[in-house]
Amino acid sequence: MNIVDYSHSALSLLPPLVALGLAILTRHVLFSLGVGVLLGAFLLTFNHPDTDMLDYVSTTVKGLFIEEGSLNSSKMSIVAFLILLGMTTALLTLSGGTRAFAEWAQTKIKTKRGAKLLAAFLGVFIFIDDYFNSLAVGSISRPVTDRYYVSRAKLAYILDSTAAPMCVLMPASSWGAYIITVISGILVSHGVTEYTPLGAFLLLAPMNFYAVFALLMVFVVAWFQLDVGPMKRHELEASHCRGFDEGDSDKRAKDINDELEINESLNGRVLDLVLPIVILIAATMFFMLYTGNQTLAADGKPFDLLGAFENTDVGMSLVLGSLVGLMSAMVSVLRQRLPMSDVGFTLWIGAKSMFGAILILLFAWSIGNVINDMGTGSYLSTLVEGNINPMLLPAILFLLAGAMAFSTGTSWGTFGIMLPIAGDLAGATDITLILPMLAAVLAGSVFGDHCSPISDTTILSSTGARCHHMDHVSTQLPYALAMAAVSTVGFLALGFTDSLAVGFIAASVAFLLVCSGLAWLSRRP
Repeated sequence: MNIVDYSHSALSLLPPLVALGLAILTRHVLFSLGVGVLLGAFLLTFNHPDTDMLDYVSTTVKGLFIEEGSLNSSKMSIVAFLILLGMTTALLTLSGGTRAFAEWAQTKIKTKRGAKLLAAFLGVFIFIDDYFNSLAVGSISRPVTDRYYVSRAKLAYILDSTAAPMCVLMPASSWGAYIITVISGILVSHGVTEYTPLGAFLLLAPMNFYAVFALLMVFVVAWFQLDVGPMKRHELEASHCRGFDEGDSDKRAKDINDELEINESLNGRVLDLVLPIVILIAATMFFMLYTGNQTLAADGKPFDLLGAFENTDVGMSLVLGSLVGLMSAMVSVLRQRLPMSDVGFTLWIGAKSMFGAILILLFAWSIGNVINDMGTGSYLSTLVEGNINPMLLPAILFLLAGAMAFSTGTSWGTFGIMLPIAGDLAGATDITLILPMLAAVLAGSVFGDHCSPISDTTILSSTGARCHHMDHVSTQLPYALAMAAVSTVGFLALGFTDSLAVGFIAASVAFLLVCSGLAWLSRRP
């Protein structure tokens, strides 16, 4: 298909910027993404009358489902995972497990602060994959945060700001495995032999100032109730939800459960929630290692833990793990001999609850393909070329990666484009800055992803919290921008001193100042 090359034109920014602007102004995400897709298709086929705009759109949409004559497993596995996890979550509600866990947690967690900290700690400990983190932690903690009148927007912020930051810091995660693989090629191409790819990743982690301080900020916000901007309004509305008294948790719980139209069993146990989730996590880990080992075996290599994670099939592992989790949740339901008509209805409700998120994902993937064809990433990457002081490059790469991830809605896509560019820039200027530059790209990618309405992780965090998508975007933005400012200070100090200690101290001082400012804002009426 003949399309126009915009990789060296600022016009490549137009479709994502229009989509993002409309999403913010109208709060209608599907409409905004659709306009962005059509605008991109129009521009790409503008000078090629033999290529019809609608043909381009239909080919792009078809490519989401069919790739090279067969099923697009990478994307359809995520769709299947969402449906299966929706069914599992609904069954956990039917079995009474969520009710039992919420009642148990209420005996242990006595405050709103405790409910938020529970969600934050779960987000830290479930770091296998950001998709799984957002949805699983959301389903576990939502009953508890609802009972203590924590807003859905606050829960979505906690989910989003623990999922990606933890995944990007942990080598034993889908993100870690992917990043290590990319870094390995960069180190080889530039003749860097001082450390292994895993060693480089572990050295990069403390330099990823955005991920580190975004995680820390979650706990500060939860403990000190730092609610600023739109988040303050959502928290105030949640504390007076539907006119119920603060202590009327039974009415509140009933109101929340009515959202899914599921009649909870009164005979549920805490294990009916905890055991299926633990089994789901264990099964997902097993299949990640299993599929990774299959790839190693096909290449004639022996089993290696890190190697298995590097070569794992994340999508298939999530689907198989969620299937096992669904079966374990079904056991809890069958144990209580609940009517099969209720079980069938619950499975349908659970699957249907994910249809909105799936539609947004399909539209987001479509505009992602358009953005790729427009060459948006290539154009943004050219902005760092020229006579630039190498000491400024970590901070510049952080901001540029953030802009790219914001515009494209993908951290992984930004990793793939910007990490090799960062390696080349370090090789052409100062190779000793290669790790700070790579860390800056990782940090900026997560920052831009957090701010972007078309990011799939942002969408799934909204889904996990059952929060309106644009409410999540608008309430998280002040915190993400604040941590971006902290990170910029850290990368400037790191670039000029080539000292992690100095960079971290500078970022820590900036973090304390930002927290003081947010505390002052949160106290204002």
